Amino acid sequence: MTAAVTPSATPPPATPTSASATDAAVPGTDALLLPVPDEDGAPFWEYAARGELRVQACSDCGRLRFPPRPCCPHCRSFASEWKLTNGRGRIWSWVRPHPPLLPAYAAQAPYNVILVELADAPRIRLAGNLVTSADAPLDSVDPARLRIGARVQVVFTETGGIAVPRWVLEKS
Repeated sequence: MTAAVTPSATPPPATPTSASATDAAVPGTDALLLPVPDEDGAPFWEYAARGELRVQACSDCGRLRFPPRPCCPHCRSFASEWKLTNGRGRIWSWVRPHPPLLPAYAAQAPYNVILVELADAPRIRLAGNLVTSADAPLDSVDPARLRIGARVQVVFTETGGIAVPRWVLEKS
């Protein structure tokens, strides 16, 4: 598979995380579930903090993979790099949880959860939320606008000290 991605880069050095003013701007985000970066996935979150959506690629066979893992499932190489994507995709699937599964999400329920297929890496799908802007509440998009195949663009918001990818509809 060939993906239209930019050349790889060395992951940025890890930076300490802390709560930000952005957290206070989005009601109820102080108790939302946060990712717990592991050794394989840490570069994903470090790039996200810089506003970059990158995916892991095998340095030997060149195939992209997500979620990140130490070994290529195709050629079994342990060599990897991180490729910058264009941050665009399309909604592959979506759901609106009723009622929320966790109390921290109750204030924003019902909200959407979307699965985005990346435009330049079609076999990679990322879960997230469709919002009107990076710092908008999870319920900020009218459910009537949710459509399979709708084109979206990644945006990042800081929640609990971690830059989390979210999605906005692409402007036509």
